[in-house]
Amino acid sequence: MDRLSGDLAGHDGSREAEGAIAIPFAQSSDELFVQAQRRLSVPDELFALSELDVFYDERAEALWTYMRPTGRPSFTPPMLGDFVNWQRLIGAHFGPDHVPLKYLILGSRSPGVFCFGGDLELFASLIRDGNRDGLAAYGYRCVEILHRNMHALDLPMLTIGLVQGQALGGGFEALLSFDYIIAERGSVFGLPEVKFGLFPGMGAHAILSRKLGSALADRVIMGDITYTAEQLNEMGLVDRVVDAGQGERAVRDFIARAGRRHAGLVGARRAARRSENISLAELRDIVDHWADAALMLREQDLKLMQRLAGAQEKLPKVSAA
Repeated sequence: MDRLSGDLAGHDGSREAEGAIAIPFAQSSDELFVQAQRRLSVPDELFALSELDVFYDERAEALWTYMRPTGRPSFTPPMLGDFVNWQRLIGAHFGPDHVPLKYLILGSRSPGVFCFGGDLELFASLIRDGNRDGLAAYGYRCVEILHRNMHALDLPMLTIGLVQGQALGGGFEALLSFDYIIAERGSVFGLPEVKFGLFPGMGAHAILSRKLGSALADRVIMGDITYTAEQLNEMGLVDRVVDAGQGERAVRDFIARAGRRHAGLVGARRAARRSENISLAELRDIVDHWADAALMLREQDLKLMQRLAGAQEKLPKVSAA
């Protein structure tokens, strides 16, 4: 599939002409030259990441990305490595004076799952080894990625999380770093860490306390409650709920409606970030508390953690691209 296209009708194999790039006949030679230069400016490396599928829509100036994990739909070290490279390549090659980018969208290829969050098998292993440095290093990497996304990679663009299934633990935390969340009906959200004696350590406390207030944030974080997309929409965390199968269309509709309001929306989001004032130092400090707490878990907690990881492993795998 062509990953650099001006005519992406959809990103689920439903393109009108597979492999074709639609170029209007009215384009001048100068416009065609600029378009060709843009194509050459986007590195092939961005489209060859192991666990992320990336597509650039030239017409909408939108970069669509889908998580495609090789194992459990979680933030494993290889997945996190892809996200680091993804952010690095976008920051270096898109934006003013580079390839135009107004919208950055993240979804998932995993059937019925956005993301389950942290790598529970890795956590259990590090905890049994008493490896606090390993736990903290994992958490620091997560919050560094999250913090960059919270600031839209310092680019004048809007970020959109597309949810078509379960978003739990760190998967839910990751979504909270997006400017807008569009979720299909049937999607569910939750922070299950309290089940095994822990708490979410990669952003939930800082972000939810700003968005909801400390009392409601504590209820969401420590209540072990699974929320529907509709419930989170009422709370103001999910921006739009659409019927199953309509998520991508809803994102394209959002982009079409944003139109001339784009600059104002970007400015409003920047003002909100300034008001929320969530620093990377705060996020890293919470990771330190999380790592200390993790080392206090009992063996029965670790066994439950591994059972959850085993259940995730049995879910249907992502089809090869």
